[in-house]
Amino acid sequence: MTFPNEPQAVGRDLPRRDGAVKVLGTAAYAGENAPAGAAHLHAVQATIARGRVTELDTTAAEALEGVVAVLTPGSAERLAATENRELAVLQDEEVAFRGQVLALVVADSSEVARHAAALVRVGYAREEHDCELRADREDLYAPETVNPDFPTDTAEGDVDAAMAAAQVSVEATYTTAMYHNNPMEPHATAALWEPAGDGLLTLWDSTQGVHTTRAVVAPLFGLDEARVRVVCPYVGGGFGSKGQPHVNVVLAALAARAVPGRAVRLALTRQQMFSLTGYRTPTIQRCRLAADRDGRLTAIAVDVVEQTSRIKEFAEQTGVPARMMYASPNRRTTHRLAALDVPVPSWMRAPGECPGMFGPEVAMDELAERLGLDPIELRIRNEPDVEPGSGKPFSSRGLVGCLREGAARFGWSQRDPRPGVRRRGDWLVGTGVAASTYPVNRMPRSTATIRREGERYVAEIGAADLGTGTWTTLAQIAADALGEPVARVEVRIGDTAYPVASVAGGSSGMTTWGSAVVEAARAFRDAYGAEPPDGAQASGTVGPPDERYAMHAFGAQFAEAHIHADTGEVRVPRLLGVFAAGRIINPRTARSQFVGGMTMGLSMALHESSVLDPRTGHVVNHDFADYHITANADVDEIEAHWIPEHDPHVNAMGSKGIGEIGIVGTAAAVSNAVWHACGVRVRDLPITLDKVLHAWEERPGR
Repeated sequence: MTFPNEPQAVGRDLPRRDGAVKVLGTAAYAGENAPAGAAHLHAVQATIARGRVTELDTTAAEALEGVVAVLTPGSAERLAATENRELAVLQDEEVAFRGQVLALVVADSSEVARHAAALVRVGYAREEHDCELRADREDLYAPETVNPDFPTDTAEGDVDAAMAAAQVSVEATYTTAMYHNNPMEPHATAALWEPAGDGLLTLWDSTQGVHTTRAVVAPLFGLDEARVRVVCPYVGGGFGSKGQPHVNVVLAALAARAVPGRAVRLALTRQQMFSLTGYRTPTIQRCRLAADRDGRLTAIAVDVVEQTSRIKEFAEQTGVPARMMYASPNRRTTHRLAALDVPVPSWMRAPGECPGMFGPEVAMDELAERLGLDPIELRIRNEPDVEPGSGKPFSSRGLVGCLREGAARFGWSQRDPRPGVRRRGDWLVGTGVAASTYPVNRMPRSTATIRREGERYVAEIGAADLGTGTWTTLAQIAADALGEPVARVEVRIGDTAYPVASVAGGSSGMTTWGSAVVEAARAFRDAYGAEPPDGAQASGTVGPPDERYAMHAFGAQFAEAHIHADTGEVRVPRLLGVFAAGRIINPRTARSQFVGGMTMGLSMALHESSVLDPRTGHVVNHDFADYHITANADVDEIEAHWIPEHDPHVNAMGSKGIGEIGIVGTAAAVSNAVWHACGVRVRDLPITLDKVLHAWEERPGR
């Protein structure tokens, strides 16, 4: 990256610019931004998984003091577009899943709205439902593509022949659970229609992309995008669930339409989020690996079964990372879906790569065991020279460096490869490793504006900060691109009043928005030189990626697991991650992202599982009391490091994106460490003591 002056900001460990307002509690989130006097909204939800509403008695609710309006399919506005059935709320009486919104209550207070919603009496004509995911279903089908537009199936060579001729092979089935994103800030929206003319709709929404939300909402109400403004300066976490609008945005807009000139506020409850804001689909992964005696892979096959909703398809790209991770002359990946009477699945942190690296990375550990080969060495021996499938050279590929650096930091050389031989008191001790990867994504549409305002330079772009540090890192990029001290640069984001920006997802934020900011800064200096006048302004747009190269970030995850010899209790006191993610813009925010991802990976490994009762279609553990997530007490030490990586091909900054890769590989490393501790392979997440004990009981000689 060439700057007018020597860079001073990028790479510095600068504190978050939004840190003080968040710590002091003065940062206004979506639910707090509505104008004074806003009404409150609560939804009536279906208590059956499939059928039709035959009665909606709202008499008692409407009679309650403080109720402003009650909306039903008979009274709600007709939407201009209903193709997206997840968002086509209150348009008919059909029930497609348990928890679907059937009616809305608008009231002067949230308490009255919730009480009134409970008074609405609903009658149903029930239909037989199907909510059970199995790999042996006869109605599994192949989607046209998997998220976002990858081929559903791929094949190279002859996997079956290679498996039959293999000197050493592994064939096993691995499963990941249903996971709900559960950001601390619930999905919240406030809406206001201006009463004059055809109305301007303003949405204060907790979203990962204000422009994305506007682009989806405007056609629903038959509006030009210019008539919709979306505001979101701060987001209390999203993890993908706020990457595209869910029904809460439409509900708030519909309710506000019923009370023109008055804002309406909606904050979903934690329980409602389990049916209305997406989730990661459970997966069933049949993995097959074949190798020669030296550990060189001769075949890789991953066949994935997962679920989607009957009303809207979402196909997670679970098998995609196996297409490029290791060298092999024979390779196959497939995806099959079961369309069920369930809510619509969606993005969750590192979609595809996160669940898709679990099965193959545990299978690699099993292959290393059968070969009598160190699992790090096995991975190194199968490094590809070019990206499998495409044949493109890697812009940079730091996996081997991550594995070796991590091994040195973790003390891997002292590891006895035999399982179940280390013990500390009543605890069996083991260590495990797994690799991680995530693609470098650059979105095709983002524009930034640079303007001189007095002694400051202002960078404007409609980007989002999910707590990742965007307020700070964009200022660092703009400062160096302008050749100015970072203290003289102000960033303005989180509003459709600013130039269009892509969604904050797929680790694409800095790659995309930063590139636009650099282009804007270059255009600014080209137009005005070193002494621009007050009010001088220039814009820049992100350019296309360099299609000549395959671009990926890589990492290596290490875990230490302790298994209680009597109870089977699993603890993970130590996690270490080493990453190759290009140039690090801000070490402080980067370390936070890596550690956060690893923490979510540990949660996936040991705790998280949304338990859906197939008899009712209901996620029964739909709150933090029963949906367990990793807490501070669950791990003593988490370390995140990175290796220096110069990659001139990815973008002007040399960055690769870091929000997703921390979670990838972590659960596999934990599973591999559990096996090393006690000799038990747990292939079904989460790894709970009952699974360890059950496997112990079945072991010969125990």
